[in-house]
Amino acid sequence: MSLPFLVFLVAWLVGMAGTFVPALPATVIIFAGTVAATLLDGFQVWPDLPFLLTFGVITVLISLVDNVASAWGARRYGGSKQAIWGALIGGLVGIVLPFGLIVGPLAGALVAELFVVRKPLQEALRAAWGTLVGLLTGIAAKLVLHLMIGVYELWRLWDPSRSVFGAA
Repeated sequence: MSLPFLVFLVAWLVGMAGTFVPALPATVIIFAGTVAATLLDGFQVWPDLPFLLTFGVITVLISLVDNVASAWGARRYGGSKQAIWGALIGGLVGIVLPFGLIVGPLAGALVAELFVVRKPLQEALRAAWGTLVGLLTGIAAKLVLHLMIGVYELWRLWDPSRSVFGAA
């Protein structure tokens, strides 16, 4: 394993864990690991620059997945903009609670629908459920994309002849 491989591997593992923690910019961490590994590997304009530019665009798109998926879920199940904000705030508060990453957005959307929008309980529950479905869909999509990017980058950097641990 080369140093660039190890640098990316650490960043990717942190990013993969961060996929499940809304406060951590998981995709940005993985992208930063890719940039660092590429620079350590001896940056070359071709093929590294097109790869990094493409991955930069993908990073921005992946970062939007959570927002789009939560909004889709809330809208699909009749939620309001306030439910989306409630889910976001609930998710952030939920970081410090057991099962908070699931319960937080659900509770935040429910509280927003009940007390801010003043919807009846059935409608508020439906909107909260939709927000949760969207959030979980977004997390699943990000997880798959992070896995694909990580496997590709690890494959790209793999070079057993340049092991930091000496010759095998």
